[in-house]
Amino acid sequence: MKQLPNYKIGVIAIAVILAVTALIWLKGSIEQTEVGIEVDDSINLTPEQIESIKAIGQWEFLSVSDEQMVDTVRKGFFSDDHLVRIYYGTVRLGIDLHQVDSGWINTRGDSLEVTLPRITLLDRDFIDEARTKSFHESGRWKPRDREALYQRARRKMLAHCLTKQNIEAAQKNGEAQFREMMRSMGFHHVAIFWEH
Repeated sequence: MKQLPNYKIGVIAIAVILAVTALIWLKGSIEQTEVGIEVDDSINLTPEQIESIKAIGQWEFLSVSDEQMVDTVRKGFFSDDHLVRIYYGTVRLGIDLHQVDSGWINTRGDSLEVTLPRITLLDRDFIDEARTKSFHESGRWKPRDREALYQRARRKMLAHCLTKQNIEAAQKNGEAQFREMMRSMGFHHVAIFWEH
């Protein structure tokens, strides 16, 4: 059997000593290592999350169904012409999140403050023309006469549905829905303000 030269034996001995020293040091480091869990109560909304909330766009908080009967009379020489129609519509109230101002949402720890845009009419074409019925019609009526009747019905529905009470009910529903969404994201304290 061939004998190793002395310098190779020395190199192997030094390598073994270094390996044993490294293992002893590593064992001591592992024994001194402490593991802890820290709880971070702060919740941060990323710009992407804020944009995804804004992407909801129109958010309906209240819908009010209405019907209006509108009539008009045209005096004639021998007889009068009558046009009576019944219009049906659903007025939808809510917000458009595309209209929020910068800085509309602020977080601090597990608290959130948000300023929502004013409650508004979400759909300007709320009359269901397919359900519109002619209740009574006599004589000849032009399209502009029917359009005038339609516009009167529209104004009456708006006056009947866009009331202070309905706007307040929409705000209350909106606050409940928005607060629930934010709580599901981990915010415990949600303050909601409305633009004026």
